[in-house]
Amino acid sequence: MNAVLSEPEAGKPSVPYMLAGRVSDEKTVVNISGGITIGGEDVCIIAGPCSIESRDQIMESAAHVKKAGATILRGGAFKPRTSPYAFQGMGVEGLKLLREAGDAFRMPIITEIMDSDDLAVIEEYSDIIQVGARNCQNFSLLRKLGRAKRPVLLKRGMMTTVVELLMSAEYVLAGGNRNVILCERGIRTFESETRNTLDISAVPVLQQKTHLPVIVDPSHAAGTWKLIHPLSLAAIAAGADGLMIEVHPDPDHALSDGMQSLKPERFSDLMIRMAQMARLMGRSIPGSC
Repeated sequence: MNAVLSEPEAGKPSVPYMLAGRVSDEKTVVNISGGITIGGEDVCIIAGPCSIESRDQIMESAAHVKKAGATILRGGAFKPRTSPYAFQGMGVEGLKLLREAGDAFRMPIITEIMDSDDLAVIEEYSDIIQVGARNCQNFSLLRKLGRAKRPVLLKRGMMTTVVELLMSAEYVLAGGNRNVILCERGIRTFESETRNTLDISAVPVLQQKTHLPVIVDPSHAAGTWKLIHPLSLAAIAAGADGLMIEVHPDPDHALSDGMQSLKPERFSDLMIRMAQMARLMGRSIPGSC
């Protein structure tokens, strides 16, 4: 179901994000493979490692998050890193391993695109294409994703306003791809105690302004696993349609973002607590205890 606006209503001021703007209570529900949806009554949980490091690592990660109740497997094959000397991902080989793990545990997969040259291969293997914070306003890439046949998860840029995020989504929607999911992942402020500052208020603000699903990535906001539990519960309480959480079987030896990755047992505990919070909000997390 896509509740989009094609023309501004008579007598109402038009907004620059005509296709992303909300004009009724109807919301878009993005259908993923396997009957999984994002944007409906259920809270969708996406989980997995920051980077795909080996076949054993992604298989072990998939087994853990599936057992705990996650419905979509995440993993980075192409990694945007601040340092050119940091691990950049396994590329296409990693993408194939992610697909293998997804198929083995019957989970749709999501991975990040960095370069439009990789669109064809990512579209072939991945069920959802993720646009990272650094590419939130890469309008050339967004135009190409408007012609993609896969849903697009668009992360908010580190210094991007809510309206600018919606305008970025408009580029994809205007290209014909109406399956767009927005992701709040923290913004850069003067605060230094966290990697980014999770703008929890952006969740209800976006829910009022757009019909598109809104999820939260507490891992990149916090930068440390110790804050993932409270931020995840806050996201569900604020009305998020899902969460994206980094989980690694051995975070101390992860090749990227180990400090913000949950160990499997901590993720299992979080799933129980998130399911409880979802029930308090009149919602549910499929597959959770």
